Amino acid sequence: MKRLLRAILILLGVLLVVALVVPLLIPISPLEGTVPVEQLADPDSRFADLNGVKVHYKVAGEGRPAVVLLHGFAVSLFSWREVIGPLAESHTVVAFDRPGFGLTERPLPGEWESQNPYGPEAQAGLTVALMDKLGIDRAVLIGNSAGGTVATLTALTYPERVQALVLVDPAIYHGGVQLPGVVRWLLSTPQARRVGPLFVRSIRGWGLEFARSAWHDPSKITDEVWDGYTKPLQAENWDRGLYEFTLASRWLGLDERLDEIQVPVLVVTGDDDRIVPTKQSIRLAGELPNAELVVVPNCGHVPHEECPESFLAAVNDFLMGLSQ
Repeated sequence: MKRLLRAILILLGVLLVVALVVPLLIPISPLEGTVPVEQLADPDSRFADLNGVKVHYKVAGEGRPAVVLLHGFAVSLFSWREVIGPLAESHTVVAFDRPGFGLTERPLPGEWESQNPYGPEAQAGLTVALMDKLGIDRAVLIGNSAGGTVATLTALTYPERVQALVLVDPAIYHGGVQLPGVVRWLLSTPQARRVGPLFVRSIRGWGLEFARSAWHDPSKITDEVWDGYTKPLQAENWDRGLYEFTLASRWLGLDERLDEIQVPVLVVTGDDDRIVPTKQSIRLAGELPNAELVVVPNCGHVPHEECPESFLAAVNDFLMGLSQ
């Protein structure tokens, strides 16, 4: 029995050494074709250092109420391309790339002093910091999918800064990744952080299929649109940034705080949303104290991209009602 126990302990020790050492020995090929984000910027791109992060954003138009656009997971402010111009005809419109996406800087562990910039609270704070920089006291936050999660959290954390919300297929009931404590700790180890980005890079393989599932009619995803989606994959450290974002994501329980949101809310959803099922948006509009619901026919998870005319009609009516 002692020999068996000793053999088991030796085996466990060997497995532990393998788990600790092997990931550090796996060769990690550098990302090819990446460049500093400034080289990927558009003529109207702007950058600002906010809360320790260099943020990429754009501003268009003038007028009140001001509108701040928050994109969803795995995309960037590019996803608002169809609606920024029309909204800017009557409003100051601000769109920015959330940390982990687009052309916003990807800080790495050890480069931030306090709050993890990829966490939801930090992203809500970043939204307000950008408003401060632009002299915007209050704004209407328009958030799609996970951007809707951040918009809702911002309204709960900084209610005095949010005039209204437009939640577009928002991830409220199933937003964030709830990792068990042990799993989160393991994924945070130097070993996991070293090899994790290798798995993240696989988005190049499954990303198109994921994007197609977000559209009712995926044939509308032209080569030009796909190029816009994938442009940020040329940014330095995009793989490590996306890994850190995933690691920082967690369940926020926002569905338990809906009664705290007293500002007007417009919930917009496509009738064929397979990412955040349409019935969840319908449920959300029913549980919010002061909400309207618009269901866009023949549309998927991104009505601002796939059905911009219907989206703009609903949003403009809502914004007009705020000023009356």
